[in-house]
Amino acid sequence: MSGLVAAGALATGTPAAADDTPSHQGGAAATLNGLTAYDTAVLHIGGEKREIPAGLFEMAVDGGGTLKTYCVDLHNPTQDKARYLETSWGQSSLAVNRDAGRIRWILQHSYPRVDDLAGLARRAKSGPLSPETAAAGTQVAIWRHSDDARVEAADPAAEKLADWLEKEARNLPEPGPSLSLSPEAASGPAGSRVGPFTVRTSAERVPVALSGEVAGGVRVTDQAGKPVTTAANGSRLYLDVPPGAADGSATLSLQATTPVPVGRVFTGATRTQTQVLAGSSESTVAATATASWTRSGALPVLTARKNCAERGLDVTAANRGDAPFTYVLAGEEYVLQPGETRTVTVPVAEDQPYEVTVSGTDGFTRTFRGLLDCRTTGSAAVAALTTQQGGQPSPLPSDTSPAPGAQGGAAAQTADGPDLAETGASANTPMIAGIALALLVLGGGALLLVRGRNDTAPETATSPAPPTDD
Repeated sequence: MSGLVAAGALATGTPAAADDTPSHQGGAAATLNGLTAYDTAVLHIGGEKREIPAGLFEMAVDGGGTLKTYCVDLHNPTQDKARYLETSWGQSSLAVNRDAGRIRWILQHSYPRVDDLAGLARRAKSGPLSPETAAAGTQVAIWRHSDDARVEAADPAAEKLADWLEKEARNLPEPGPSLSLSPEAASGPAGSRVGPFTVRTSAERVPVALSGEVAGGVRVTDQAGKPVTTAANGSRLYLDVPPGAADGSATLSLQATTPVPVGRVFTGATRTQTQVLAGSSESTVAATATASWTRSGALPVLTARKNCAERGLDVTAANRGDAPFTYVLAGEEYVLQPGETRTVTVPVAEDQPYEVTVSGTDGFTRTFRGLLDCRTTGSAAVAALTTQQGGQPSPLPSDTSPAPGAQGGAAAQTADGPDLAETGASANTPMIAGIALALLVLGGGALLLVRGRNDTAPETATSPAPPTDD
């Protein structure tokens, strides 16, 4: 089950299963393999110094491809072989981080995006850099912006690189998705064109397929009504449904091979460190969207999306039928008139699994499940909480540091070497759990009341920003 709640969940006039699970909103899905290039960093917490591995992670993409990532969630544990999904900044801790654009600048101007280490060392005036020390310096600079951490690289050249990157970084815009369809669900009456579904992709062309119990005559078209079998970035797709077609639905499926844009965020299906993309091979990416139609009656479509800025889940209901639709969400009843769209933000607890159910007329039920992971724990907060819980194990390891220099990469690939969880102290999970619980108590009073608003469907993704060397 995805930690990202996808907005591709379709609700038709017939009852929906209560145990529906969300699908991926689009892009790459991958499994974290391990640290591949790293060195030692020193983290300052509450007057103490903790040595931790800092460097570059590797992910294996479903369907083929490799991703290189850095951590942007220092004090969270990482699960072994954790599953990750590509997502937007707005559904991650970068949503409320004013330095998110600077993190992308660092990624664009350092290793592995810049693989000329001699040239990088000249620009940073750092002295000679190896892949391990370059990765460590880059990770340290990122942590200073992502977690507001007091951290430094143990290697002098790596530390000079981190200082240079931190000083030179400036804001860059969020990159677009490797592949997405927006909205992820739409509906309309039989005899109309359902859509548009806007394609955002870093690929040149993407094949378009139609699946499901598709009624005869239903076809995918462009804005002019011409049948299409491929799409490009910015394409607007429609499902042309003939008059008199029986009530039904179909799924648009897109899949391509393309590099994932640097700066894209990857969040886990379970609680695990959030990662940001530093480099990508040609990788398999996919996206789906669902269309439904009816001849008469209410035609609701329910979608949901994490809202990290509001610490909640945005549940959007749209009624494209010709009769009202009544539903209950978070204990409140709503009546959705034909043609109306409403979004309600349901507050959910940070780092806790949630289950949000929508119940409607005619036995309709739709449940969204996932995990909200929108906040990092800054080093100052960890220090305070560590002091409050004196005598408990440290939240970060001090005796599992990697060997410096060239041995780092080799050690990461052995069974006894530092695994991904060590940067988040998997060996001290009780302390991490205590910190998370304490933060939840401290922040509990900030939970927002459920609020409703009449508006349009969630915003579509922006166009991918091209790589920049500025």
